[in-house]
Amino acid sequence: MFWYVLKLLILLPLIGAMIWGSLKLAKKMQGQFGAPAGGSKAVRIVETTMLSPTLRLAVIEFHGREILVSTSRTGLTRLAEAPARPLVEEAVQ
Repeated sequence: MFWYVLKLLILLPLIGAMIWGSLKLAKKMQGQFGAPAGGSKAVRIVETTMLSPTLRLAVIEFHGREILVSTSRTGLTRLAEAPARPLVEEAVQ
């Protein structure tokens, strides 16, 4: 019984740390695979906002246009379109 508890106390935090590390690595590497060789992408996700567990708003930049879409389990719906805003570099103070 002592060995079982000892293994549980050692392996449970180890497995938790491995899961946490895998999630952090997946978030860091998200969107980096499958990129064109030139490095520039035609489609870029500018921003996303979760409205409910099944509904999300996303701003997508495509060929100089920003497109607002809603995503749900049933698919995508285009809501609005506007010219893309220029990238603004934040000043480091």
